[in-house]
Parts: sequence; C-alpha cells; structure tokens
Amino acid sequence: MGRWLDGRGRLVVHGERKGFTVPLELATSYRARTKGLLGRDSVDGALLLSPAGSVHTFRMRFPIDVAYLDRHLRVIAVRTMQPGRLGLPRLRSRHVLEAEAGVMEGWGVGVGVRVEIVVE
Repeated sequence: MGRWLDGRGRLVVHGERKGFTVPLELATSYRARTKGLLGRDSVDGALLLSPAGSVHTFRMRFPIDVAYLDRHLRVIAVRTMQPGRLGLPRLRSRHVLEAEAGVMEGWGVGVGVRVEIVVE
C-alpha cells in the first residue's frame, strides 16, 4: 500500500478468480478525485479514488459500480449507482473503486475480497 500518485496501474482481484487483473486509473490528487469520471462516456477498467469515503454521480453520463475499500484494500461494500445520486459515506472506507455498472461482479469484486494496486 502506501501513498500513490495520479497515474495508471493494474487492479489485481484476489477473489474467486484468483489474480484477475484489470486496467486501473489512480486519482489521488484533489483535482483528479474531484473530476473522477465526470464528462466521460465510459471507463476502461476501473478508477481508484484515494483517499475517499463516499462518492456522488451528479452530472455523470452512465451508471457505475462503486466498491468501498478499507485501509487494507479489503472490500467493505459494493453498490451500483445511477447518475444523479449521492452515495452514503462508509465508516472505515479509505479508498473507492469506480467502474461501469455490472462489471465488478464479473471481476469477482465483492464484500470481503482483497484487491491489490500495482502502479506502472
């Protein structure tokens, strides 16, 4: 773990599909976290917002899956959010993963699953 910088990497999911890898964007600066997925029509893989405890989908163009991660990168909740919604803050959440709606289930991302961030 540690402190990451804005950039690209890979998300490794240590769930049912052992070591499943997904392209990842890291948004760790205030500016990058504020922009997030706004103004996009899709996302290639996932976006990690860090630090983050909640998200919103105001002015977004598509529904997203949101996974809340604790400080050990273990998933504590997964929700699908439609555009124009405000997500509830999650206690113990330190990071948030965002991806297009429906893909996280296929990746094996669920409550209790640990993920790993590999920076390129």
